[in-house]
Amino acid sequence: MNELKGLSQQEVQERIEQGQVNYTGQSISKTKKEIVRQHTLTYFNFLNIFLAVLIVISGQLQNLTFIGVMVANTILGIIQEFKVKKTIDKLSVVTVEKVKTLRNGQLIDVPVEELVMDDIIFLTAGNQIGTDCKVVENHALEINESLLTGESVPVKKKENDEIYAGTFVVAGSGYAKVIRVGNANYSTKLVNQAKHKNLASSEMRDSIEKIIKVMSIIIVPVGLLLFRAQYKAMPNDFNTALVKTVGGVIGMIPEGLVLLTSLSFVLGVGRLAKKKALVQQMESIEALSRVDVLCLDKTGTITTGELKVKHIVPISNQYTREMICDIMGSFAFLVDDINPTQKALMNYFTKNDKYHKKSEVPFSSERKYRAITFDDNRSFVLGAPEFLTDNKEILDQVSGYSEFGLRVLLLGEADYLEEGHYHSLTPVCLITISDIIKEDAHDTFDYFKSQGVSIKVLSGDNPLTVSRVCTLAGLDNANNYMDASTLPDTVEEMKQVLGETCVFGRVKPEQKQLIIKAFQENGHVVGMVGDGVNDVLAIKDADCGIAMANGADAAKQAAHIVLLDSNFSSMKEIVNEGRVIIANIEKVSSLYLTKTIYSTILSLIFGFFCLTYPFTPFQLSLVSGMAIGLPSFIITLEHDTTMSSKGFLTHVIHTALPCALSVVVLVLFNFLLKWMFFLNAKYFSTYSFLATIFISFIVLFKVSKPLNFLRKFNIGLNILLTIGCLYAIPTYFYMYPITDLRVIIVVAFECVVAYYLVALITKALDNITEYRRWKREKHG
Repeated sequence: MNELKGLSQQEVQERIEQGQVNYTGQSISKTKKEIVRQHTLTYFNFLNIFLAVLIVISGQLQNLTFIGVMVANTILGIIQEFKVKKTIDKLSVVTVEKVKTLRNGQLIDVPVEELVMDDIIFLTAGNQIGTDCKVVENHALEINESLLTGESVPVKKKENDEIYAGTFVVAGSGYAKVIRVGNANYSTKLVNQAKHKNLASSEMRDSIEKIIKVMSIIIVPVGLLLFRAQYKAMPNDFNTALVKTVGGVIGMIPEGLVLLTSLSFVLGVGRLAKKKALVQQMESIEALSRVDVLCLDKTGTITTGELKVKHIVPISNQYTREMICDIMGSFAFLVDDINPTQKALMNYFTKNDKYHKKSEVPFSSERKYRAITFDDNRSFVLGAPEFLTDNKEILDQVSGYSEFGLRVLLLGEADYLEEGHYHSLTPVCLITISDIIKEDAHDTFDYFKSQGVSIKVLSGDNPLTVSRVCTLAGLDNANNYMDASTLPDTVEEMKQVLGETCVFGRVKPEQKQLIIKAFQENGHVVGMVGDGVNDVLAIKDADCGIAMANGADAAKQAAHIVLLDSNFSSMKEIVNEGRVIIANIEKVSSLYLTKTIYSTILSLIFGFFCLTYPFTPFQLSLVSGMAIGLPSFIITLEHDTTMSSKGFLTHVIHTALPCALSVVVLVLFNFLLKWMFFLNAKYFSTYSFLATIFISFIVLFKVSKPLNFLRKFNIGLNILLTIGCLYAIPTYFYMYPITDLRVIIVVAFECVVAYYLVALITKALDNITEYRRWKREKHG
């Protein structure tokens, strides 16, 4: 017992001074140093600096404007992420994993990173193990090591057994002594991997990574090819050849796309934090916004999580109501792991000391019961009737209560308990318990229905009971339920039987995980909301896992998003905010990608045929600023939740490609005019530049539909600013004045051609897409 007094404050301080603290340096949010490094030390920033050096060498310093844009973007990104970090750091205190630790003989809450060597910690169901320990006192401890080993079957622990960081308690309780801390933990690398949740699915992240990877590979060789062509076309003007090359390469850099996406995610994290949602992985914002199947447990989401005992129904003539109350008055208070059901029993029955515990089998979601052997050698089992008896009369009675939405427990007397199992159970009584339905559950279900999101309830309770509760809460199709005990045990078979089932009862933790995978295999984006140990596996494998802040430590650690107010109804605002973020990124990504596509194609064409490139860096800076940068900033301020159903890359390409190809066609047309009518390079550049900026505004118009006042203002303002710049300082843009009659005639004609060309290519792309869809459906 001396060992269980824990460390003194002096002993704790000594270990801290020796560095024997469980600090690993891991944090939800990045450090300020990491933020600055991430925004400054980028491939494209280095490329921009290199191009700036080339411009300085050429002496044409007016073409350095792109550096100003780069610096402004970098500073803006750092400032915004600093603000978000401040918000996250304040809120993350709520979800810091704390451990009940014995110090000076008292149990106190200690953050897991402040544990020291030899600390004695108290463990109970739901606790995640934050550092390697050795069991010193055991009350039927069972540990789930799936996050470490991949094996989901709970492992029973005895005294002196080791338990490892990254695992969690599923049943029982006990005390353990810290034997390793921080990076000294067993198989640290494996543990760190196990403690990290699966990456939230992000089509946007994957698509942008592909774009960046491709551009990073081709930008250097294309740049060298273009420089060779420009120098060959202008052998006596090295400086101009250099500037033209830089103009081509700058257009190819999708740096705005990268910055916009990362910044939008960062700002989204900040906005969601203000709505009491802590985002532990930024990409989960997209996953959540694209969820079309949302799985959830009943308790804590549809119901408040609080329970109330309603009736005691004696079954055996050997036990009176008074005898049952005496048994339960001891039984309910002799357990160490307290769950909502246990709290309801403790609130109903009066505590007594008539019986004392000799041995115990703790409750687990796998067994669906708990059991105690008293000191008079009588053993009692309390759990789900379906798992404890096959008596038809009793089960019919249970079914009757379930139709009214009541949960039912069966108390039975067993001949004896042996290694966690009971033998020869005699039913004693039924105990009915009612859930309390949340007032806002109906509105929440209506919202998800309007958003096209299917709700699936995965509960460990009787399916009929869950169905009734869900019906009362306003869930459509809640009467379509299934007993999970009849479900297959493979994903392939599970895919075939899910159908339109809305409610699954008697679901085991492994089955929740299997159901999630089956929905994913059927092409759905799946979210999982839970708060208990039995939800951990499903939360971990969902496209977006959501946990309640008042739930089990293991659930919070596995989740991508934690609801700090533990209120399921707040999911409405969170999903809505996520859809705003993704919808805005989809729109502005088309603006950035258009320039990248036409710049790359033109660089290849003009480089391969050794022709003079039409654009200068200063010209493309105006396109980037007035037709892309400033408009995209205003677009991101909107709250439009309309996302594309085609998928991120498909949607962006569908908008950007027709406009980019139109730019290429018109630039080549202008080169043909130059060749046929012996136009000088300045006229060629003027026509090409004005046609390009006109098409850029067509892209802006397309992504702004349907038009409202703000969007009309956005388009109009940027057009006026562009015309003002072109009118005031045409020489800086290496072009003739826009008042030149020849310029007016040619550009007016090309604008009309551009409008119809974009429409024609878009229509052709639609037809190709529709044909491919038809062919795919035809051939299965």
